[in-house]
Amino acid sequence: MNLPQKIASKAHLKARYILTDIGHKLGFYRRFYQKARGCRIMVYHGICRQDHLKLNTLFITRKTFEAHLKFYKKHFNIISLADYYQQKFSADKFNICLTFDDGFANNHKYVLPLLEQYQIPATFFITAIQAAGYDILWNDFLAMAGKYGPSKITVSDTHYVKNRFNKYISTVDGVNLADELRGCGFEKKRQIMKQLYSIIPFKNRKNDEDYWKQMTPAEIASLAASDLVTIGAHSYYHNDLARINITDAAEELVLSKLYLENIIEKNITGFAFPYGSYNHQVIAAAKNAGYKQLLATDFNSPDDKDDPFMRERFTVNPFISVFNQMCATVKGSYE
Repeated sequence: MNLPQKIASKAHLKARYILTDIGHKLGFYRRFYQKARGCRIMVYHGICRQDHLKLNTLFITRKTFEAHLKFYKKHFNIISLADYYQQKFSADKFNICLTFDDGFANNHKYVLPLLEQYQIPATFFITAIQAAGYDILWNDFLAMAGKYGPSKITVSDTHYVKNRFNKYISTVDGVNLADELRGCGFEKKRQIMKQLYSIIPFKNRKNDEDYWKQMTPAEIASLAASDLVTIGAHSYYHNDLARINITDAAEELVLSKLYLENIIEKNITGFAFPYGSYNHQVIAAAKNAGYKQLLATDFNSPDDKDDPFMRERFTVNPFISVFNQMCATVKGSYE
């Protein structure tokens, strides 16, 4: 697609979003939701008070999230992940299941009270990074570095410069440092975090904690105590399991399960692949570790839909209105 085509496509999409908002406000979509049938697992990440795009494109505000919940309650049938797998669907409404990835402390702070207020079930997929001695995921650390760190850094004799999107790019081959690290195990990530901690004093910024801080074991236990909540695993270090050594990936699958089970004193049966990334070896390792529910985003292959353990999920879009999000959720597409 050339530049004029890209501009035209963006303009067309923006116009459609505007028309969708107008149509909702005029009541034209009422019948659309009344007739909607099917099911969808939604994936959220972080919830914050304001400025949801400050560090990444995975957050929405508490106000927007509450608006989602109100819309779900009014128009959809909301079910737990266990009921979704058992296909306990309503035949009269569109069925929605809510999941959260990454284990942010803001999930305990903002999401849990709203779930209890509206009596909505949800599943939270959490890493074991706290057991490794960290209260931040490596990719969120890089986001904080991009926001507050120096314009240039040197890592293992390679120089990186910050681009206009606050990403560190190698001066040698133009590779994004975050993309490079996704293909590595945690040891290299650990070394880089240790090197950069002293020059990135983000922990002094208390107002930014919602954007990176992980749940403590006590918060995980408190979350799990709710009858509306199911806890699942999301790996140990938040590595891309399909890109690291399969032996290391299998170990993460086992250890993250044990970490959470020791905290909540319940069996962990669900696992969400970090970044939605997986392969057949990772699937086999997850099954061997005892997981019964394996959550991706988009399937790698059409054949994956035939695996009773596997389910796709639809990621929330932080750039669009509540009305457009709900419409896209039913359609299963943002196009």
